[in-house]
Amino acid sequence: MRIRLDIAYDGTHFRGWARQPTLRTVQGTLEAALGRIVGSDVRFVVAGRTDAGVHASGQVAHVDLDEEQWARIESRRGRAVADPAASIAGRMRGVLGSYADVTVHRSCRAPEGFDARFSAVWRRYRYRLADDRSGYDPLRRFDTTGIRGDLDAEAMDAAARTLIGLHDFAAYCKPREEATTIRTLLDYRWRRDDDGVLVAEVKADAFCHSMVRALVGACAAVGEGRLDVDDLVVLRDALTRTSEFKVLAARGLTLTEVGYPADDLLGSRADQTRARRDQEGDAA
Repeated sequence: MRIRLDIAYDGTHFRGWARQPTLRTVQGTLEAALGRIVGSDVRFVVAGRTDAGVHASGQVAHVDLDEEQWARIESRRGRAVADPAASIAGRMRGVLGSYADVTVHRSCRAPEGFDARFSAVWRRYRYRLADDRSGYDPLRRFDTTGIRGDLDAEAMDAAARTLIGLHDFAAYCKPREEATTIRTLLDYRWRRDDDGVLVAEVKADAFCHSMVRALVGACAAVGEGRLDVDDLVVLRDALTRTSEFKVLAARGLTLTEVGYPADDLLGSRADQTRARRDQEGDAA
């Protein structure tokens, strides 16, 4: 039985998504919670593996339960559960406890062919950046990065839009052996919210390691006047890492949404993505 889970977390005190021995991670915490419920080990597959300190409001994962594990979900205290798949979210929240820094908003039976990672067609992130104009809000200190100076939001937005499209983003990615850095950047824009905080919306088919935070750092350099709007394309096309801008902190970054095709296309999308990853190397 494959179950889809919709997840949110504050990444501040996690060492990223991926399970690591002796370290507290989102995957490890969730797997331990569900493992207590079904009485044995489980393994989650996630849409986007976030780094240490990165948050999520719209993360998606799936887990496969065997017959024995599913039987533990179907009945509770000797009584049949009306909607076993949907009950998983509530039971996990109970195990995770009140005011936990990770939660499962929703759980359901996954449609035929669904794979949280390989069926996804895009991921969307948001980055919050506070400058001197917006000021410092202590209530948002864990999901907002601060930067000195008064940044030019219009220049940042113009620079961001020059990067949209299918390109090799090696200059904006931390290299991984045998992993491709070719990505389709579907949308990238900047605006100031009602409090004056600079907010970036970044959407792509997938992201390579540290790509969003590098894109944000490059635009911040434009906002500071250290780079021109057109410089970001020049740096991108050079295909090498540069010291012209800083990769900004993880604290300002949140995975907000993952997009999937219609249910009847989930399986074919997963097959296509797996085949491409096998050819190009896996950098998700």
